[in-house]
Amino acid sequence: MNLEQLFNQYKEQSISGRYLTLDHIKPLLDKLNTNNQVQIIGKSVLGEPIYSYQIGTGKTRVYLWSQMHGNESTTTKALFDFINLLNDETELSKKLLETFTFYSIPILNPDGARLYTRANANEIDLNRDSQDLTQPESNVLREVFETFKPDYCFNLHDQRTIFGAGTTGKPATVSFLAPSYNEEREVNDNRLKAINIIAGITEELQKYIPGQVGRFDDSFNINCIGDTFQFLGVPTILFEAGHFPDDYEREITRKFIFFSLILSFKLISENDLVDNRFGEYLNISQNNVVFYDFMYKNVKINYDGIEIITNFVAQYKEELIENKIHFNAYIVEVGELEKYFGHYEYDAKGQEYSDDFSNFPKVGQKANFYLNKNVKFVNGLIKS
Repeated sequence: MNLEQLFNQYKEQSISGRYLTLDHIKPLLDKLNTNNQVQIIGKSVLGEPIYSYQIGTGKTRVYLWSQMHGNESTTTKALFDFINLLNDETELSKKLLETFTFYSIPILNPDGARLYTRANANEIDLNRDSQDLTQPESNVLREVFETFKPDYCFNLHDQRTIFGAGTTGKPATVSFLAPSYNEEREVNDNRLKAINIIAGITEELQKYIPGQVGRFDDSFNINCIGDTFQFLGVPTILFEAGHFPDDYEREITRKFIFFSLILSFKLISENDLVDNRFGEYLNISQNNVVFYDFMYKNVKINYDGIEIITNFVAQYKEELIENKIHFNAYIVEVGELEKYFGHYEYDAKGQEYSDDFSNFPKVGQKANFYLNKNVKFVNGLIKS
């Protein structure tokens, strides 16, 4: 199976970038809705429709949802790439549709998607509302779970650029978790199924992004939807789309999520889950907060006539302006910052810092500055 070729063939060209709303996917859903496969299954806080898409006749039932957090769109893109594959009449698609019934919610949080916020319009994190069910979106997700009765749940998310795979200086481009079902974080048969799938996906992904697969923290929180569904006896996998170098639009990461979906269903359909791969799962590098978007090393700073050599870092803030995401870099910390990395690193080798306001970097200001008065940085990067 040539995963690269499949991605190039089935990538949905009409959606890209980080800002993805119902306006972007509605034409796709209309095109897919040839026989009532698309349904409106509820409304958001602000009255936006929540859509589902179902395909397949197989006995193994898979429930997938994306953009529970409105500003996490990478897995939605990959989900539509995968849906394109399912709708092509190939031997692969026929086998998948005969084996599985797929039920997906492409954007669970349409208000958050439009506002480009993690939370919904009531400023509630839907991934902490699985028990109280205070929000309409949470109730839609749970009602489908009760009626569809899935054999597997796929909880599709993005994670921030701050995460690395271990402490090796490599970003966590894709991370996974088989959520715990109890405080003791024990492994029962259902959790082991999720663990074995993740181990199988990771083994293959290491061929493409060696050292860039992470394992998310498995502390138990019954308020999180993955922990709840695992507690209720359904193998659940958390997917986290992370950073690939220079891929802030996450078009490359999108590809690896697409790979991961195909690999998941290949593993399940071939019943390649009989072994205990818990040891392999534990060997996946733990997600660690070790990255900033920008790191500037060995910078000379003049504090009232006292010169020091130090480091400082900046981080992008994703700001929605006129329906477009702008990546604006702000200084966030000054200091030695040992054991941290930058996705972009610059060694100043003692060059002196200055900006239009002062002679030292201030936390919270935009990353526009000079080194030795002649090297100009604008929005974190050297201006050519």
